[in-house]
Amino acid sequence: MEQTVEQKLKALYELQNIHTKIDKIRQVRGELPMEVADLEDDVLGLETRIAKIKGELDDLEDSIVTRKNTIKDAQAAIKRYDTQLKEVKNNREYDALTKEIEIQGLDIQVSEKKIKEHGFEITSKTEIYEAAKAELDGRKKDLDVKKGELDVITAETEKEEQDLQKKADKAEPQIEERLLVAYKRLRKNAVNGLAVVTIDRDSCSGCFNQIPPQRQLDIRQRKKIIVCEHCGRILVDEALTHEVAEA
Repeated sequence: MEQTVEQKLKALYELQNIHTKIDKIRQVRGELPMEVADLEDDVLGLETRIAKIKGELDDLEDSIVTRKNTIKDAQAAIKRYDTQLKEVKNNREYDALTKEIEIQGLDIQVSEKKIKEHGFEITSKTEIYEAAKAELDGRKKDLDVKKGELDVITAETEKEEQDLQKKADKAEPQIEERLLVAYKRLRKNAVNGLAVVTIDRDSCSGCFNQIPPQRQLDIRQRKKIIVCEHCGRILVDEALTHEVAEA
């Protein structure tokens, strides 16, 4: 059977009541879910950063080992060339060996310079690494605390929220699609999630703008769906709310 306007208004108000209770439960959780998500992002970001710095430190250590091996090889080559110098038979061989010794000496200087530079880099990056690890430890502790708080609140309210959500899922099909779409749009756009509101002291209890007497009379007659001219919320009279509560 086709619903009367009064039945439609009562169905909308009942659904609003259910959603308001769900909203209040979620307000109890407050911003904890967002805080947990932000801390999880921070932890992941710090872990990525620490892994990157650790990789850079390992590369610097490897480079120092390579440079030290280069120095050893160059020193061995110089020693070998020095021995060969004692056996040269002409100036051309002497000049060639001297040139090689000079090249190996330059390699040693470059490697020693690089080892020193890498040492400074390691010191600097190690400080950053340790600071990041300390920050990570702090973030993990904060995350554990916030997760614990969220788990406690969720455990206390989860069953109630699930029951209310089932009621909302059951109530929605009782409302014609056009009205349900409008209701959901209003709820989404309203800061407090209220799409259906009452008249309070001759004003819309959603936006607090005054409602003309004739419009209030039309609302009380329940012969058509009336919305607030200022905020667009669906208006119901106070008596209807009592009837819904007593039903």
